[in-house]
Amino acid sequence: MSLEGKKVLVFGSGISGIGAADLLNAVGACPVIYDGNDRLNAEDIRSKLKDGKDVPVVLGELPQEVREGLDLVVLSPGVPTDLPLVNELREQGLKIWGEVELAYQMGKGRVLAITGTNGKTTTTAMLGKIMSDYLDSVFVVGNIGTPYTSAALQMKDDTVTVAEISSFQLETIEDFCPQVSAILNITEDHLNRHHTMEEYIRVKELITCNQTKEQVCVLNYEDLTLREFGAHAPAKVVYFSSIQKLPEGIYLDGKNIVLKDGEKEIVITSTDRLKILGRHNHENTMAAAAMAYYAGVPVESIRTSVESFTAVEHRIEYVTEKQGVVYYNDSKGTNPDAAIKGIQAMDRPTILIGGGYDKESSYEEWIQAFDGKVRYLVLIGQTREKIQDAAHRCGFKNTILADNLEEAVKLCASLARHGDAVLLSPACASWGQFDNYEQRGRKFKEYVHALPDEEE
Repeated sequence: MSLEGKKVLVFGSGISGIGAADLLNAVGACPVIYDGNDRLNAEDIRSKLKDGKDVPVVLGELPQEVREGLDLVVLSPGVPTDLPLVNELREQGLKIWGEVELAYQMGKGRVLAITGTNGKTTTTAMLGKIMSDYLDSVFVVGNIGTPYTSAALQMKDDTVTVAEISSFQLETIEDFCPQVSAILNITEDHLNRHHTMEEYIRVKELITCNQTKEQVCVLNYEDLTLREFGAHAPAKVVYFSSIQKLPEGIYLDGKNIVLKDGEKEIVITSTDRLKILGRHNHENTMAAAAMAYYAGVPVESIRTSVESFTAVEHRIEYVTEKQGVVYYNDSKGTNPDAAIKGIQAMDRPTILIGGGYDKESSYEEWIQAFDGKVRYLVLIGQTREKIQDAAHRCGFKNTILADNLEEAVKLCASLARHGDAVLLSPACASWGQFDNYEQRGRKFKEYVHALPDEEE
């Protein structure tokens, strides 16, 4: 559709908002950037745009004269869809799109889209590698760090876009329709935004809402919510399982990842040929391989790509070894279920760093998953007392409170014995102490590398 000459309110001035405004400018629309934070600087925001000298920036209250004459609202993912102002704009009869819908409307080619509570980034990166190794025009976008809008106008009819899509982004889709979608898992997360698990589940399942039986949705067979959804999903469902053989789909058979498609039984690879650790990463590999297969990539090409894929930064990332202690950065473990995957991947006694921003999660299941591996739990951030209380209720008493991440790293180094691991896997978001989980992970690595190499 054409947006030329349309007045579009871009609600939010972060990376998504800037990407949306740049795209709207490029297609001849008239964007107005709005942010409710009146402490921001309009010139600073305008300076981030590719050509922003004429783009209005409104901060604080949204004046009536700006609301009048609007044709569309593009909402950044961080802006809740149930804000009173958003509801007022909706009642005004305006379409409320997100960055994903805007980019989809302006882009070309096929889309492969991944959502889920955990594993999205690794699966997206792996699928992006598979597709890039096989095709010339591939973009890897979305919640993985590159705004979808920044690539939309470079897409061609033969382009494949691999998109990591969050629940926040799914709330504002309209026509978005991937050729192949995947929902990796659904566990408790973002209840401060979605309020109930039922709503969180509903939003995650929206990734398939415009698909038909001509298209494919890859689902986790071992997630009972998704297995139930698969019975009435609009797309053709392909399951993956790391626990049992499936009559159809992709599964783990001993060490082999096997894809069963009708009469064909294809060994994709063996887990001991992969460079990423843990059962959850075997599941990520199965999801990426299945998506690529149903997008038309030959098995031989899929095999080569997954076997050469290395871990995503901040997701059980090997940092270094100091004085016989191995350090891992799992800053991407921003909720308890993701952090469970982190501790399950450890194969040695572990000193664990946890804590951060409170997303109203519960931590008992995470603590119960320590399974004798965790020697000490060092806690930081807003949730440190809450997690300590949960740990003590679960019978785990080896908890230590630290004031910040640097202190936590030094404490871990002093507690660790030769042969131990130190794992940053916080089970919490980074906000409050850091801008994002990437900054938290980089700081962790910086503090680890600053530790002495030999005993002093």
